[in-house]
Amino acid sequence: MLAGLLALGVVWFAEHWLKLAPCELCLWERRPWWVLIALGVFTLLLPRRYARYGAYLGLLCLMTSIGLAVLHAGVEHKFWPSPAPECRAPAFHGGSFKDWMSAMPARPNKPCDSPDYLFGLPVSMTELGGLYAMAVFLIALVGSVRMGRSRR
Repeated sequence: MLAGLLALGVVWFAEHWLKLAPCELCLWERRPWWVLIALGVFTLLLPRRYARYGAYLGLLCLMTSIGLAVLHAGVEHKFWPSPAPECRAPAFHGGSFKDWMSAMPARPNKPCDSPDYLFGLPVSMTELGGLYAMAVFLIALVGSVRMGRSRR
């Protein structure tokens, strides 16, 4: 739960204080952290004997976060196109101005293949988020294994 709060706190700071605009994939990457926070609260409310189920679901959230970071990093490095339609420019082949306007996305967004770099590091925020998710996953995995061993 605290790892999720820290992750969302950093992106809030980057968005509101550093004025970095998130792309659609950036917004996708935040969802597993919200679920992780909710699972953490729910796990705290459960009886202790059921806590491991919340921990296992939390590991799934972290794996999802890692997968989304890999997906987004691949888009940033132009290994593959973004699956989010908001990240692509609309294709327009003739027609009227009205047709052209209807092909535009509902809200303008930052391109998903345009990485943001913090503090002059040659690692994008997406890659930093993925590394953070991996670190949290490994710590949670070790904790889950120890929790499982202590119950035997």
